Amino acid sequence: MITLKSDREIAGMQAAGDILAGLFHELEDYIKPGMSTWDIDHFSYNYIVGHGATPGELNFEGYKYSTCISVNDVICHGCPSKDIIVKNGDLIKLDTVIDYKGYLSDACHAIVVGKASPEVQKLMDVTRKALYLGIDQAVVGNRIGDIGFAIQDYAENQLGYGVVRDYIGHGIGPTMHERPDVPHYGKAGHGKRLKAGMTITIEPMINVGSYECSGPDDDGWTIHTVDGSLSCQYEHTLVVTEDGPKILTSFDHERDAKYLLP
Repeated sequence: MITLKSDREIAGMQAAGDILAGLFHELEDYIKPGMSTWDIDHFSYNYIVGHGATPGELNFEGYKYSTCISVNDVICHGCPSKDIIVKNGDLIKLDTVIDYKGYLSDACHAIVVGKASPEVQKLMDVTRKALYLGIDQAVVGNRIGDIGFAIQDYAENQLGYGVVRDYIGHGIGPTMHERPDVPHYGKAGHGKRLKAGMTITIEPMINVGSYECSGPDDDGWTIHTVDGSLSCQYEHTLVVTEDGPKILTSFDHERDAKYLLP
C-alpha cells in the first residue's frame, strides 16, 4: 500500500529531492561528448556521498551502479559502462534515487549532449508536458487511472507517440517501491483513490515509435525500444496534498512554483 507520510517524512524526502535536483544541475554542465557513461556514474556517486547521502539504486536487487543512464533508444535501466561513449546530439536519460538519512526521492532528467535535433527536442517537450499533465491529476479524490489516462491521451492518442506499458511509476517511502503501481496509461476514474500524504513517482517513458520494449540485454537490466526509435523519460517524486500535488524533486523552482511546498 502507499503509506500516508507525516510532515517529518515529507521534509526528509524533500531534502533527498534537493540533493537529486542539485546532481542533475551539475550533470548538465559536466557531461560532454567523448566521455563514457561510467564517467557520469562515477561523478554522480561522488556527488551523492559528498552531500551526505547514499545512492539508493546501488545494490538494489543486485544493480551495481549509482545511476541508470539510458542513451537514445534505451528506454530505461541503462547500465553505465566504460564502453558507452556519448557523442554530440545523444539523448541521455539520467535516473537515480537518493537515500538521505533513510528518506528516499526518485527522479529522472533528460539532457542532450550538445545541440538537440528537432526530433529530439520535440520528444523531450512532449515527454515533459505528459509528465506535468499526469502530475496535475494527482489531487485528493482522483484515482490512479486519472494520471495514466492524462498521459496516454495526450502523448499517444493525440500525438501518436508510444507510451511504455512495461515500466511505470510507483509509491515511494521508506522503501523504493510501494503498491499500487502508477501506470502512465489507463482509464480515467479507475484505480486506487488518492489521499493527502501519499508519495508517488510519475515517470512517463515516451517513444517516438512503438510503445513496445525489447530486452533486457545480457547485463540483465538495459531495456530498448523494440523498433530502435528514440525514447525519453522525465520523472518526479511528489506528495499529494490538500493544496494539490507538490513536487519533491524540482529541477526548476521558477517553472514549478505552484507545485512547491511552502
